[in-house]
Amino acid sequence: MFTRTFRVTRFAAVALLAPSDSIKPQEPVPQRNYPGVYVKEVSSGVHVIAGVNTSITAFVGRAAAGATNDPVTLTSFAEFERRFGGLDLASPMSYAVRDYFVNGGRVALVVRVQSKTGNTDIDDDDVIGNPQQQTGIYALNRADLFNLLCIPPRIRDTGTLPSTYTPTSASVYQAALEVCVSRRAMLIVDPDPDWASQTSLAIDRAIAGRRDLGLHGQAARNAALYFPCVRHRDPLRGGQVDTFVPSGAIAGVMARTDAQRGVWNAPAGLEATLTGVHDLQFSVNDSQNGQLNPLGINCLRPMGAKSHVLWGARTLAGADGSGDEYKYVSVRRLALFLEESIDRGTRWAVFEPNDEPLWAQLRLHIEAFMRGLFRQGAFQGTTPREAYFVKCDRSTMTEHDTTHGIVNIVVGFAPLKPAEFVLLTIRQRAGQTSD
Repeated sequence: MFTRTFRVTRFAAVALLAPSDSIKPQEPVPQRNYPGVYVKEVSSGVHVIAGVNTSITAFVGRAAAGATNDPVTLTSFAEFERRFGGLDLASPMSYAVRDYFVNGGRVALVVRVQSKTGNTDIDDDDVIGNPQQQTGIYALNRADLFNLLCIPPRIRDTGTLPSTYTPTSASVYQAALEVCVSRRAMLIVDPDPDWASQTSLAIDRAIAGRRDLGLHGQAARNAALYFPCVRHRDPLRGGQVDTFVPSGAIAGVMARTDAQRGVWNAPAGLEATLTGVHDLQFSVNDSQNGQLNPLGINCLRPMGAKSHVLWGARTLAGADGSGDEYKYVSVRRLALFLEESIDRGTRWAVFEPNDEPLWAQLRLHIEAFMRGLFRQGAFQGTTPREAYFVKCDRSTMTEHDTTHGIVNIVVGFAPLKPAEFVLLTIRQRAGQTSD
């Protein structure tokens, strides 16, 4: 069993007290005018760590109307219709937001991007934006929290059926991944619809397209690519079946899985069904799935007469050749959840005296949080000792750390990994009779 660890560092100021400051003035004794029971509330000093939301999904792209470069929180597609004008033929993002809520999404953050030149074709620079001005993708830095990021194509051409798209570029995805890493979020990467426009070339184009994205290294742990695109009926085109990118629907499935089973479970398998999907742009068979899965490309596949499911749960660092410890989407998302929850839940420790009582409190509160998750089945192991550990003591800090007000907390956990390959051995029993 392999244990994942991460470190939380707190910086605390060391205050020097004058002798007169070291003694707190006595509180005035309340006057008691009558016999009876007097009640006084005293703070327990307990700091409970609450788990943060895991599936707030951010969308960045074009919309028909609404505020620009401002992350707007929505809890339904009806709100999107009121705030951003609803479905729009020229806005792939509008369809992605609809797919998100249809598939179980609960909270969305929408950033509408507008052309700086006043044109209606937004370009990559508009989508990427400016970090200082907090425009485009960087407008998300104004948001308190988001967990998933979708950036649908900039342009959709409905002059043909199926529609053609100007896909989200590698430069946009690379900038978006940097933002996701800094904000502890996952980037959901769409396939280029052109990859599967010719059936005979679909697999080769998907493999080449994954390489050309340039999403590599440790940062790729925070990204996941899904293939192929989905097809469903477009109410703005008379109900005709058209092709759409899958990121919105996938984010919705992740949100639904989190709510029903927990973020530590892989958003894949027979329960990870896609709602509202008519069919897939390309039908991946077992052999083709065997080519894509080892490269960290998650497949969408038909299962049954009308069911379509997510049949992969790897990050873009999940290629077999990389051997990355964050190979799986569920393991990476659990780590991000733990980091964000513990970070927010221990901020009270800043400016507290940096000594043994503080370290003991931090251990107590984090262990209580981890124990609650263990009871929900978030980790491997039959006992808490096997499932996780929390260290915050002399072994995690040097004298230099304590002198400079630095508190180091080391948390380790044993994640649940998807059972990708279930092997059945069947033996026929012949020529024997029962007693």
